[in-house]
Amino acid sequence: MDNSKIFATPFAIIYPLYIQKAEKKGRTKAEVDTIIFWLTGYDEQMLQRHLDNKTSFERFFTEAPLLNPNVSKITGVICGYRVEEIDDKLMQKIRYLDKLIDELAKGKSMDKILRK
Repeated sequence: MDNSKIFATPFAIIYPLYIQKAEKKGRTKAEVDTIIFWLTGYDEQMLQRHLDNKTSFERFFTEAPLLNPNVSKITGVICGYRVEEIDDKLMQKIRYLDKLIDELAKGKSMDKILRK
């Protein structure tokens, strides 16, 4: 499978879609940001810089300060694939984020989403 298109996609294009998905289900932008910060180690200023610079998904995850050590607790199916079985590490990180946003939209508590 050729993943180059999603890897090259600016994170700034996908980010509003995450927010839109969450807000449609009564969740907030702040919760989306909390998930991103938890997963990547970014803070608000670093996230904004990536959005302003239209950083690609690949660079967004490559430059992430610290992937959360609890990512191995993220399991389940997203886009027809089990996230824990995705071989491509970059695609796996992207799908981790997709999975967490899905859990938010499905009404899970933030404690469960953040694997506390």
